[in-house]
Amino acid sequence: MTEANAADRRTCPLSVAIITKNEAEKLPACLASVSFAEQVVVVDSGSTDATLEIARNFGCDTYEESWHGFGPQKQLALDRCRCPWVLILDADERVAPEARREIEKIVTAPMPPSDITGYSFPRKNYFQGKWIKRMGWWPDRVTRLFWKEKGRMTDALVHEAVTVEGKVFPLSTPLEHLTESRLSHILRKIDHYSTLGAEEAFAVGKRSSILYALIRAKLTFFHNYILRLGFLDGSEGLTLAMLDAFNKFFKYAKLAELTKTGCRPQGISGRQPSDRHRS
Repeated sequence: MTEANAADRRTCPLSVAIITKNEAEKLPACLASVSFAEQVVVVDSGSTDATLEIARNFGCDTYEESWHGFGPQKQLALDRCRCPWVLILDADERVAPEARREIEKIVTAPMPPSDITGYSFPRKNYFQGKWIKRMGWWPDRVTRLFWKEKGRMTDALVHEAVTVEGKVFPLSTPLEHLTESRLSHILRKIDHYSTLGAEEAFAVGKRSSILYALIRAKLTFFHNYILRLGFLDGSEGLTLAMLDAFNKFFKYAKLAELTKTGCRPQGISGRQPSDRHRS
């Protein structure tokens, strides 16, 4: 970390919370984009690459924790934040310069407006180098910046979110999200996330069948590729529509398996980077 970056980080009362596992490839650019923050907290769940070394060299506060699910894991990072404002990021996300300027303006103000305690951003999601503008991938608004005393993570294992006491103001400047583009990696993630999704659904009393899984997959493809104009995103849109349908089929096929056996498998462990393939 350069002296200039260190000076930047002392001037902005912001904590950035990130969870990681084997993110050595993506983490440096993420950390560089938040060099203005006073504190960066990285909670790692068993990286075997250089993730922790990169985080420590940057000056992050690093912690090692076993995997508890997306929501609880991010809450562990949030709990270790010491600044009044917190920004939740994933390792494959970046704070663009225009978003940085807006964040700095907000967190250096004397006090937040009485009725605004959180801010949401649109996300520019990139797949295989292309900004995907359809199928719900834009503006893909997410609440990420909030007054620490007023926000926390949900307990969801997969579809985690920030909940804020008070008003959330929508900002116009986007975060950038470089989603996983290697198909072999995406297929492994789909296997993992569809298992988690099936377990969550089973736990709240939902049931399924193979026929229902097939119907949901077909409807998902039609909805994304036709109704949400995924075909206008070219070959990338077709690939993503197929992957989403594939993910949906296996989520409900695995739920059908749980329905048939009548028991929930024991806890699942695995990778946890956030991306657009956890639906």
